[in-house]
Amino acid sequence: MKVLILAAGYGTRLYPIIKDIPKPLLDVADKPIIEHVLDKIKSIEGLQEVLVVTNEKFYGHFTDWADNCDYVVPVKVINDGTTSPGDRLGSVGDIRYVLNNYGVEDDLLVIGGDNLFDYPLEESIEFARQKNSHVTIGLYDIGNIDNAKQFGVVAIDDNGKVVSFEEKPEEPKSSLIAMCYYYFPQETLVLVEDYIRQSQKTDKAGDYIRWLSEEKGVYGFTFEGKWYDIGNIEAYHEAEEKFRE
Repeated sequence: MKVLILAAGYGTRLYPIIKDIPKPLLDVADKPIIEHVLDKIKSIEGLQEVLVVTNEKFYGHFTDWADNCDYVVPVKVINDGTTSPGDRLGSVGDIRYVLNNYGVEDDLLVIGGDNLFDYPLEESIEFARQKNSHVTIGLYDIGNIDNAKQFGVVAIDDNGKVVSFEEKPEEPKSSLIAMCYYYFPQETLVLVEDYIRQSQKTDKAGDYIRWLSEEKGVYGFTFEGKWYDIGNIEAYHEAEEKFRE
């Protein structure tokens, strides 16, 4: 299998901290966020390659980092060609760009480059592989209904199947939210093009997951421990404090 790390955002909500530094390369506990992600995936059985998709503005930052990254499998940095928030491809657009230009012929685990978590991945990978042809997403209970308004809110049945998915609802039904963590079996990768053709959307991965849950079936694996989506300055400072502990 391969891992795709989404790192093509411009981090405008973290200005001025990251005006000239990509968010995944910000240090948390003396290590770039992306290296915390790499630490978690290196033990995955069958891991062959890590792909990092970024933009033209930050491509050099990531290639410099990758040149000095001594990792267990090859790390390839991909430039999606965009230069500003106005022409970015979006999460789904970047996934399609990688699939169309780099011939991924394996199961693909997609992780947001600004996601920090400390839960081991082996159990989630085993769960996902048991679901065979179904997509599996990472879930996390943030424990606060009001904060859940910022995320995709999920409900699952007793088998872990997603029965509802609401993107940033005004009145969340629970505090169980979707992480930017998606396991796509190889045979499901063609559905990215189907979704874009039907919806004409390439921006939010959450919209794609909702479509998948309605059309094909999606399962969710609930993570425990610490998890942060580094979306703003407050979240960054909190993650820095908690991961140092």
